[in-house]
Order: sequence, then structure tokens, then C-alpha cells
Amino acid sequence: MVFGLSGAAVAGLAVGAAGIGSALIGANASSKAADAQSASAQAGIAEQDKQFEALKALLAPYNAAGTSSLTAQQNLAGINGNQAQNDAINGIKSSSEFDQLNQTGQNAILQNASATGGLRGGNVQAALAQFSPQLLNQLIATQYGRLGGLTSLGENAAAMTGNAGIQTGQANAGLLQQQGAAQAGGALAGGAAAQNGLNSIVQGLGTFKGLGGNFSTPSTASSDNSNIFGDLLDLSSGGGF
Repeated sequence: MVFGLSGAAVAGLAVGAAGIGSALIGANASSKAADAQSASAQAGIAEQDKQFEALKALLAPYNAAGTSSLTAQQNLAGINGNQAQNDAINGIKSSSEFDQLNQTGQNAILQNASATGGLRGGNVQAALAQFSPQLLNQLIATQYGRLGGLTSLGENAAAMTGNAGIQTGQANAGLLQQQGAAQAGGALAGGAAAQNGLNSIVQGLGTFKGLGGNFSTPSTASSDNSNIFGDLLDLSSGGGF
């Protein structure tokens, strides 16, 4: 407790204390508001990242299928070298699809020749010889087209993933800006509150002096203005009456 203060001293201290208290309350409120805004922005970023990862997981099989089919198309076209092309063509030639269609086609040629009495004719032998290569060429083209459909599917999935990534990045950038603005606003408000507190101290000292007080230290401790400047400094640092 501080004793021996005049009415002027008490008034000055009261003005200073009220201003400091108001400044502290304002600084605390600004800090809490900034923290709440920052946390809200961070939660938004986390949720958007979560949804983007979920979308990537959903589209991942289509992306993988598109990548594989593109490689297979390149193999058939010879882009990946002669060996890769030969392996791709031999894969079609040894497939059950080629086997079944080849046998069915040759049987149809033979049956037609038998029905017309030309089973041993040269035309029949030529048709049989030409059928398998033509069928293989047809299946190569068909397979390339099938792969093209999967490649397009993968391309679309990749584009969707990329667009979602861009949108997520843009949205997160906006939230980061909000977060930065909230933190900067809180810091500025805290600085303003501190300045207001200092102004309140100065105003309290001015009120004290305006009401007849002075900052001299009398020889007796019982003087009305005893160590008033020290009292104000104590108050500004968290002391009380």
C-alpha cells in the first residue's frame, strides 16, 4: 500500500491506471482475435489439403492406367525401340483373341471353298495365307485404339488432379494471406494498446501536475507528494494502491 498521497496524486494515478487497464484489455482481446482468425485459416488449409489428397487417391488408378496404356501405345508404334515393338506385336499374335479369330476365319474360308468345290484351288490357299497377317494388322490397330481410350482416361484424370492442385494452392494462398493479415493486425493492435498505455501514464502525470502536484521529493515521508513519481512507475509496472 502507498500512503501519504494527496488528492492530486490519487487523481493522477487513477487516470493512469484506468488507461493502462483499458490498454491491457484491448491488447489481450486483439491477441485472442488474431489467434482465433489464424487458427481458423489453418483449419481451412488442413481441410482443403485433406480433400485434395482424397481426390488424388480416387484418381490414382486412372492416372496409373493412363500411364501404362501410353507406354503400350508407344511400344506398338515403335517409339520405345524395335525390341519393344516386336514384343508388343508378338503379344497380340500369341493372344487367345488372335488364336480364336484366326481359327474361325480359316475354317470359314475352308467351309466356303468346300461348298463351292474349290477346296484345292490356288485362290483358297492364297486366302488362307493372307488371312492371318491381315487379322494381325487389324488386331494391332484395334489394340492401339483400345489403349488410346485408356490413355485419354488417364490424361483426363491427370488434368483433374492438376486443376484440383491449382485450386487448392490458390485457396491455401488466400487463407495464408488471411492468417498473415490476422497476425499482423494483432501485432499492430498490441503495439497500439501499448502506446495507449504509455499515453495514459503521461496523461496521469499531467493530471497530477495540473491538480497542483509536483515531482519533488520532500525531506519528510509524510508529505502529500512523497515519491509520487515512484508511485506512478510502480503502477505502470503492475503495482497498485
